[in-house]
Amino acid sequence: MAYEEVLAPAGSKVLMLGNAAIARGFLEAGVQFAAAYPGTPSTEIVEALSAAARMLGGKPYVEWSVNEKVALEAALGAAISGARAITAMKHVGLNVAADPFFSSAYIGVRGAFVVVSADDPWMHSSQNEQDNRWYGLHAYIPVVEPTGPQDAKEAAKLALKYSEKYRRPFLLRTTTRIAHTRIPVETDEIPVNELEPQGVFEKNPAKWTLVPQHARRMRIELLDFWDRVRRELADFPLNSVEYGGAIAVVGAGLGYRYAREAVKLLGLESEVTLFKLATTVPLPEPIADKILEHETIIVVEEGDPVVEIQLKTTAQERGAKARILGKHGKDTLLRRYGELTLDMVADALAKVTDREPPAWAVEKPEPPRTKIPPRPPVLCPGCPHRSLFYALRRAVNKLRIKPVYSGDIGCYSLGVLPPFEMQDTIICMGASIGAANGMVHVLKDPNSVLIAIIGDSTFYHAGIPPLINAVYNNAPMLVVVLDNRTTAMTGHQPHPGVGISALGTPATEIPIEEVARGVGVEKILVADAFNIRDAEQKLVEALKYVIEKRKPAVVVSRGACILLALSVARRAKVKPPVYYVDEEKCTACGICYTAFNCPAIRRRPDGKAMVDPALCTGCGVCAQVCPFGAFKPSQPPSEEWLKIMRTAKPA
Repeated sequence: MAYEEVLAPAGSKVLMLGNAAIARGFLEAGVQFAAAYPGTPSTEIVEALSAAARMLGGKPYVEWSVNEKVALEAALGAAISGARAITAMKHVGLNVAADPFFSSAYIGVRGAFVVVSADDPWMHSSQNEQDNRWYGLHAYIPVVEPTGPQDAKEAAKLALKYSEKYRRPFLLRTTTRIAHTRIPVETDEIPVNELEPQGVFEKNPAKWTLVPQHARRMRIELLDFWDRVRRELADFPLNSVEYGGAIAVVGAGLGYRYAREAVKLLGLESEVTLFKLATTVPLPEPIADKILEHETIIVVEEGDPVVEIQLKTTAQERGAKARILGKHGKDTLLRRYGELTLDMVADALAKVTDREPPAWAVEKPEPPRTKIPPRPPVLCPGCPHRSLFYALRRAVNKLRIKPVYSGDIGCYSLGVLPPFEMQDTIICMGASIGAANGMVHVLKDPNSVLIAIIGDSTFYHAGIPPLINAVYNNAPMLVVVLDNRTTAMTGHQPHPGVGISALGTPATEIPIEEVARGVGVEKILVADAFNIRDAEQKLVEALKYVIEKRKPAVVVSRGACILLALSVARRAKVKPPVYYVDEEKCTACGICYTAFNCPAIRRRPDGKAMVDPALCTGCGVCAQVCPFGAFKPSQPPSEEWLKIMRTAKPA
């Protein structure tokens, strides 16, 4: 994506993605440093800042870091050196970065420091549904929560400015719908001359070193700061109050949008007081006191009842008799899992106010009479992971072993589905090798072989420490690293293995096989992901080594993400071939559309195969899979295309 809208002139009203609006807000606040690891739904924030930096001659400084911990530490380092710095990550990324996150609350900053956590209710692209506002309460870091893209732009700008004012980190919490909603956003001035870092590090061990003698004092200072912001954040510009009725409705984040619309649809403007709460952690005391003046209070927030519990705690401290309703306790109005919807909120408000809810809020449409066949997600046609899975299955069958597949986070997680079913566990980034370290030492079946499957970007992110652990503790396992030359699942961002920086400039390339060799792995093989025979031979050789030597081995399966390869080929005006089926040679064995399961290959009514030319990417693996030579290219694949398939990398 080009993201030209992020640099639209001041006073414009531009259609903008929520994440792009956040990037614009940071630019308007004069951000000077940004670091992140890609993760949906946060990726586009730093992607947009990277695009802006390319157009502005390299300012602000932007980088893709190897993981969220390094990104947060890098941004914190910039902030303690006087820069205005940000880092952005998906919610589970903050788990990775939690150690320096907590420490940042103690030491504070000299410039400004904002951490963006993009939470993912209903787990559209995540393994859990954690609400990272708890991190704010736990670490004593204030949380700002926008209600939509325009609000997100302002919240980003204000969070950076308030961080600079207090010299403390702030957490900006968004959710998937805010991150990926696109609406017109009004722009303000970008102070271009302030975007270039001019940091100076001031030596002060009592301030920057978290040894116990200093940390004890910092703890007291942190608690004093917390008491101060509990009072002062009531004046945060995005907090507001509407109407003046007897019932208090508290809307936090996206919950405010649903609450406001539900109030209007139900005609409750004269019956409620609507509180828009942008500073959700800590709950500002003056706002809490105003809310508690009402006898009935409804809290609408996405995720856990973070605001509601804070409000109930304050009510108990004040001796308030208010009835507080939401997601917590026995009188729950809203479910505690998944996303909020307008009908849920409207139905909840209608119950409390004895109104008739809108028909659409309670009536459910009849299920379709015709059963719609399920359409599970699949690996793309031409995906190098599919051919690797196929080769690995053949290698395992040839050796007659009992594999245990320890899986990981990435496109290849789809290997859990038929026909491959080659992901027995999927836990978190890097856990393929990490969990295998434990399983391999307790499984007693001599025929069991641990196979850890991890992607290239995930390997750099969290796979290196567990690989060192496997070498150090002599854990016999095969580690298969699927190197598709990019961080594919989040949109083709570069990583340390491709030699390209976040700004598209040359960077040092750090090959996976060299990393494995450097940490002591003795058996390392590099396989061509688009060559079934080569991949199968390398996998068999590596598996035999693991079984016979009882040591770890690594196979790097290398082949570009086919979507990236097609993009590079398009720019280079290289045309991939399209394959077709020779009907006379096809025996209707079904291997291509069952065992290999390429989406571009379909079964005809007579059982023979056919290729959908609109889906065929020209990878040519089908011709290797077919035992009868029935797949033919419409034209011989060019040397340029074969090279692009194997070496393409992000621009």
